[in-house]
Amino acid sequence: MLDMKFLRENPEIVKENIRKKFQDQKLPLVDEVIALDAELRRYKTEADTLRANRNKLSKQIGALMAQKKTEEAEAVKAQVAADAKRLAELEALEGEYEEKIKRIMMVIPNIIDPSVPVGRDDSENVEIERFGEPVVPDFEIPYHTDIMERFDGIDLDAARRVAGNGFYYLMGDIARLHSAVISYARDFMINRGFTYCVPPFMIRADVVTGVMSFAEMENMMYKIEGEDLYLIGTSEHSMIGKFIDTITPEEKLPYTLTSYSPCFRKEKGAHGIEERGVYRIHQFEKQEMIVVCKPEDSKMWFDKLWQNTVDLFRSMDIPVRTLECCSGDLADLKVKSLDVEAWSPRQKKYFEVGSCSNLGDAQARRLRIRVNGANGKYFAHTLNNTVVAPPRMLIAFLENNLEADGSVRIPAVLRPYMGGTEKLVPKH
Repeated sequence: MLDMKFLRENPEIVKENIRKKFQDQKLPLVDEVIALDAELRRYKTEADTLRANRNKLSKQIGALMAQKKTEEAEAVKAQVAADAKRLAELEALEGEYEEKIKRIMMVIPNIIDPSVPVGRDDSENVEIERFGEPVVPDFEIPYHTDIMERFDGIDLDAARRVAGNGFYYLMGDIARLHSAVISYARDFMINRGFTYCVPPFMIRADVVTGVMSFAEMENMMYKIEGEDLYLIGTSEHSMIGKFIDTITPEEKLPYTLTSYSPCFRKEKGAHGIEERGVYRIHQFEKQEMIVVCKPEDSKMWFDKLWQNTVDLFRSMDIPVRTLECCSGDLADLKVKSLDVEAWSPRQKKYFEVGSCSNLGDAQARRLRIRVNGANGKYFAHTLNNTVVAPPRMLIAFLENNLEADGSVRIPAVLRPYMGGTEKLVPKH
């Protein structure tokens, strides 16, 4: 959410930013919210004047009563009563206009970083760098669920009977591999100085609207019927929410946290949710990283965060590349975002396995996450990035470590989490 003062003083910058995000339907909102803000400030000025006069008139009444000027005192009392009625009207108008302004400000997109390429959608994202040599072996690589089934490692049919499409049972060696990747990712981030955390898996509505846009909320979140609770779509939601309504001494920053959680997503409108596989599903587990820092440090942390994911995947012999998300592909709260994509030898292309985002002070402004600095209080910057999400990551892992005989190599870094196993041998 933008600062109202910034929008009021820079309406053309805000409008140009909206155009860069190809959301021209939101352009009238800028003028609308400026007009509402002007009315609100007029009401506040009148209300402040009435409050000041109330104190003055109250003293005047006391003085008149002391002088036994009852009639004059009653006239002043009538004025106080009239002012009180008007003040109540103004306070109601203040609340009404503040809510109107907040609703509009919540949908006006954040100002994107000047380095973000302008583009309409993800087809115009820009490749930045490749890490590792993508290899296509001289043998056929099966679909990922076919690989898993050779190890008796997945049961989609039973999951469909129990929960419907978009769910799975992982079994045996594949389930163990899934857990090994999560455990390795946890320790990888701890070794990089991040504090490990297991957060709440449900959050309240005010946290949901604090961490994401209304459009994301509608497409992602599952609501708990009859309660003010939502299942998290990623632990970033509850991790950033941890700091709601806090004032942190500047010297305590940055907070660098890595968190484990299950994740739940409606995937509303997603193509392929009916497809057989674990690429796009309603439930999965993930290791996440978040940073709460000073504004001047957020660019540095952004580069550190995505590099962590690249390093993790490369340590497991998986080639990856980074993509700069274009303006039209950025969610409204994001200042800048970069995707990490892993190589798929079967498809002969890269696919997304992680996303790193700098949200500037947008989440902090919504959640009132403030910092007490030498020159006063200010809003922190927040960032998040996927360490690893194993169901999707397992696709890249299995394809890139598959041998011609159907066995799967276990990279050295994962062996301690797999009981020393160096290779998985298929049962079929």
